[in-house]
Amino acid sequence: MTDRQRSLIGGISVLGIAGLICKLVGVLYRIPLANMIGGQGLGLYQQVMPAYNLLLAVTSAGIPVAISRMVSHYITLGEHGNARRVFHTALKLLTVLGIVTTVLLLSLSKVIAKQVGTPEGYLSYMCIAPSLFFVCVMSAYRGYMQGMRRMMPTAISQLIEQVGKVAVALPFASIGFARGGWTMGSAGALLGTSLAECVAMLYMIIQCRFVKPQPASLNEKAVSGRSLAKRIVMISIPITLGACIVPLASTIDSAMLKNLMIGAGIPADDATIRYGIYSGMVITMINVPTALAMAMSTNLVPSIASGMARKDMVYVAKEAGTGLRIASVIGFPCSIGMSLLSKPIIFLCYGDSPKYTFDQLILGGNLLEFSAMTIILFTMVQATSGILQGAGKQKIPMITLAAGVVCKIALNTLLVRQTDINIHGAPIASLTCYTVSMIPNLYYSCKYSGYHFSVGDVILRPLGASALMGAAVWTVYMFVFGGERCLHNSGMLSRLVPVAVTMIVGIMVYIAAAFLVRAIRIDDLPARFRRKKA
Repeated sequence: MTDRQRSLIGGISVLGIAGLICKLVGVLYRIPLANMIGGQGLGLYQQVMPAYNLLLAVTSAGIPVAISRMVSHYITLGEHGNARRVFHTALKLLTVLGIVTTVLLLSLSKVIAKQVGTPEGYLSYMCIAPSLFFVCVMSAYRGYMQGMRRMMPTAISQLIEQVGKVAVALPFASIGFARGGWTMGSAGALLGTSLAECVAMLYMIIQCRFVKPQPASLNEKAVSGRSLAKRIVMISIPITLGACIVPLASTIDSAMLKNLMIGAGIPADDATIRYGIYSGMVITMINVPTALAMAMSTNLVPSIASGMARKDMVYVAKEAGTGLRIASVIGFPCSIGMSLLSKPIIFLCYGDSPKYTFDQLILGGNLLEFSAMTIILFTMVQATSGILQGAGKQKIPMITLAAGVVCKIALNTLLVRQTDINIHGAPIASLTCYTVSMIPNLYYSCKYSGYHFSVGDVILRPLGASALMGAAVWTVYMFVFGGERCLHNSGMLSRLVPVAVTMIVGIMVYIAAAFLVRAIRIDDLPARFRRKKA
């Protein structure tokens, strides 16, 4: 494996490990948060996030990818001056966008809260609004660093965001709940989130000051700021539109799912709790392993862009194949493992909370059991999107994801309004959404990267290793710990042991099986282990 390929896997490792830690902290953060503000407070918290994420996608999803791609392009050509000009131009754009969206969310907070059916929750929107500015500015620095293949600052800033939530948001949530119930508790948690984003932004600014600028080459022709701005916008628009699709669908879900359940005869409070369980428990769990998918997509963009700049299609094809294979190596075991352990995971995290009944936890487990299957699909969608964005075909993932979301909304309307299905229709719709997006993405990724799709490398080997892992997990959970009988255990430790032991066995079996069937190879290991092997 070349040094460049190692840098791809190394970058995925850095961001992936940080992302996993962040997602795990996020899950653990939800547990005391749910205990503090209750099911209704968590439901309100989750209702706020889709609108926030939508505005965040509008402002800071496409431009950082454009920065990363353009910086990587110019650095590959040795034009370090133009790479810096890309960053400064993008920073100005993101600063303006951050200010505009922050003011917009502050101004429309009462209107949005009323539209999603919780008018008393407008303070939550106001408290999260400042973080739009902080994240926008921070995204410019992250894109610049990623374009230079410096992933560590981004990883550390992500950790700062999550640790800040625990250190600041939880105390604020507790104080808010004590003073104004679940509405103030949600607002306090979101205010703490804004403060954490501010600290992470300051860290990225400081880190960028320590980057020693490379001198511009003698024959480098400076590109004007206007030309760079135009190119940034042209690249980022389809990426931004594509990134807005899922938050937009989640925003629609936040109003749609609850209202559809109420229309099916479910009481409003019960509908809010069911939505809170699905979005707060289930989606949060699924987002843990998808951190690796996001890390992979982030690394693939500058990697593919670098190969395209050199017109080295052999390298591009190898990087695309590596990305798709890693996506399967990550996605298949995560989907199967989380599905098999869905109920014990939910009971481990929320079983000691007095705010949830046994039946509500069972509901969360059932939803997670099916929703976990979206992990492999989402992982592949992210990998293929990174390949296409790096290859300059950013319109394709936007179109395919839009088609998937249209199917998702249609299925939600059809299924959730049925009394015997209700909230269970949401994961079915999500599974369909990512399937519709993934299939054409795979085709075009192979077409434009020159990679000849290998069914064995991308599907059969990772799936075979995952199947052996699943058999081991099911055997240990059912015959050693008694299956669902362990759900009735009381106390954190008695719930932790079955999950921890079963997961450890599953991980060990998967690693052994993956090496045995060559789903994972020696070249996939960190560089220090490869050197020792040699």
